[in-house]
Amino acid sequence: MWKLAFLFVGLCFPLLGAEVPQIKVLSWTPRVFLVENFLTPFECDHMIKEAKPQLARSTVVSSNSGDGELTDARTSRGMFFQTNSSDLVLRGIEKRIAQITMLPIENGEGIQVLNYGKGQQYLPHYDYFDSSEPGGAICYNRGGQRIATVVMYLADTPKGGETIFPKANLSVKPIKGNAVIFYNCTPDGIEDPLSLHGGAPVLEGEKWIATKWIRVGEFH
Repeated sequence: MWKLAFLFVGLCFPLLGAEVPQIKVLSWTPRVFLVENFLTPFECDHMIKEAKPQLARSTVVSSNSGDGELTDARTSRGMFFQTNSSDLVLRGIEKRIAQITMLPIENGEGIQVLNYGKGQQYLPHYDYFDSSEPGGAICYNRGGQRIATVVMYLADTPKGGETIFPKANLSVKPIKGNAVIFYNCTPDGIEDPLSLHGGAPVLEGEKWIATKWIRVGEFH
């Protein structure tokens, strides 16, 4: 399945004059894949440029209401691009994500761009919802569980800022154009506790990423 997905992606990239992405399996339990050269430098710079004027303090999902709430566990700034954007660059990235994950575009939440300054981080957490909590149930009902996450690195981070998977003893360095794809659920659809992950503190420079959460059903 992954080879087929990369065949589709490879057909798109020569049109952009970019290198064909290469995939590396980092872990099977949990399922974590590194995609080198997933984005072009132009795409990375474009997302940063478009996101900068809209950045605001990042929030997490409230367990009670499903709304966003501030927490010291997440100290970045961020924003969401709208789904079905008219921006042709974003539409191309959305299409490529769907091709490589083999999950429909309509199952994806809007791309979220995040900026971390020195010392900022996101403590280890799960992307899947706890449907036993009121807030988790509200979010779950907007398209089902978040089964996959795509983290795209929009800039090099000189030191720190790795995407970490504590239970898998794994970390991924932010390198411009690369992406990491991981699954929050096992192949049989059960939430995977091994998918615990976080963003390590930035020790030098800053960190720019774009995150895409993909649901089991159509997101609304």
